[in-house]
Amino acid sequence: MTARRHNVRFPSIDTNDLSQDEAYFTLTDASGVETKIRFHDYDTIYTHPGLYEQLFYDRLKCQSPEKVVSILRHGMAGDSLLFNELRVLDLGAGNGMVGAEMQKFGIARLVGVDISAPAAMAVLRDRPGVYDDFHAIDMTEMTGTQRDYLEGWRFNCLVSVAALGFGDIPVRVFSEAFNLVEDGGWVAFNIKETFLDNRDTSGFSVFIKTLILSEYLDIYHMERYRHRLSIDGQPLYYFGLACRKAGAIPDEMLEAM
Repeated sequence: MTARRHNVRFPSIDTNDLSQDEAYFTLTDASGVETKIRFHDYDTIYTHPGLYEQLFYDRLKCQSPEKVVSILRHGMAGDSLLFNELRVLDLGAGNGMVGAEMQKFGIARLVGVDISAPAAMAVLRDRPGVYDDFHAIDMTEMTGTQRDYLEGWRFNCLVSVAALGFGDIPVRVFSEAFNLVEDGGWVAFNIKETFLDNRDTSGFSVFIKTLILSEYLDIYHMERYRHRLSIDGQPLYYFGLACRKAGAIPDEMLEAM
């Protein structure tokens, strides 16, 4: 990957009263032009080589890719299935940070999916060879041919890191990906800790709490950890989960959300 330092400025701490999904930064280009970019405007961020890593990993100390993979490995410790036998679907793969972490352990197959075309281009630019295949698609609008193709990979693992909630991945998209995994396969993901709070009644929060308590998912390891820092230096905590799929999520469950 081509390393490049960008001129990034965060807003003043004492005037910043933004939620996590509203946080932004200012990017100044070589000619002095300033652009205000939201942290969740990934399409724009991915077009600048190295900007995503500089923001989230260098400045804000994100550790979720490494942590969620570690949680998955811990959850699988007593399983007869070896880590290098996993056929993984990486949902919301972004520019390939999670894929690169998974690849360190020699997994069998790795396919990335992201609705963002700039993400797909960033993977080819920054991490060529990490994925066996990568698709920029909306999984709720797959053609029969696309679905058959993905089913042909016979996934026995789904990972989704720093992509759930905030409207980045809708409930139905997660459900479509989940249902592509073989019954008994592994599912690893992370979510902001507040999504498990009973006071949160947003659609994704209700869905994930329902799924965790349902017959379709069995939790093997769950861990609270520091996902990254906020722009004012405060820790943002997430839960990482390693689970096994016990059955497909039915349409009735989604319709009840």
